[in-house]
Amino acid sequence: MALKPPPPPPIAPKQMNLLRVVAAMAWADGHLADEEIEVMLDRFSALFAQTADQRDSLKQDLREYLVQNLPLAEIVPKLTADADKELALELAYETIASSARTADEAVINADESAAYGELVRLLDLSADVVKRIESTSHQAGHSKQELIDFLTAKLAEVSPHSA
Repeated sequence: MALKPPPPPPIAPKQMNLLRVVAAMAWADGHLADEEIEVMLDRFSALFAQTADQRDSLKQDLREYLVQNLPLAEIVPKLTADADKELALELAYETIASSARTADEAVINADESAAYGELVRLLDLSADVVKRIESTSHQAGHSKQELIDFLTAKLAEVSPHSA
C-alpha cells in the first residue's frame, strides 16, 4: 500500500515550495537535527499562523513536510519566477553555509556542495546571479539562530496570496 502524502499546510504554494527547498538543503548532508526542526517549526508557524491552536496545527503539518526530504528535481520546477529562483538559491546557500556538523568538517561539506550544485543547475540562473547571491550570503555569516531568523524574514516577504 502506497503512503498518502499529508494534506498541504495552510500556507501559500510559493511559500511551501521555498520551504521545501530549504528543507532539501538542510537534509543534504543526510541529517536534520531535532533541534533544527523544532526551531524552524517554531519560527515558521509563528510567521504563518495567528493563534496558538493554529500554530500547533501548522507545526504538525510542516513537520510532516520537513521530514519528507523531497528531491530537488521534484521541487525546483515549481519555481517559475526568476525572483523566486533567486530567493530559493539565497535561502539554500544560507542553509548549507550555516555550520559544519563537526569541528573537522568544512562549513559546506561534499554532500551539501553536490546538492547545491544540483540546485544551481536546476534553477538555471546566470553565473553572475549565482556569484552575487553567494558573495552576499558569504559576507553575512549567520549563526544557526540568525539563519532561522533570516529564513523566517525571507519567507515572510513572499506574499501569502501569490501562487
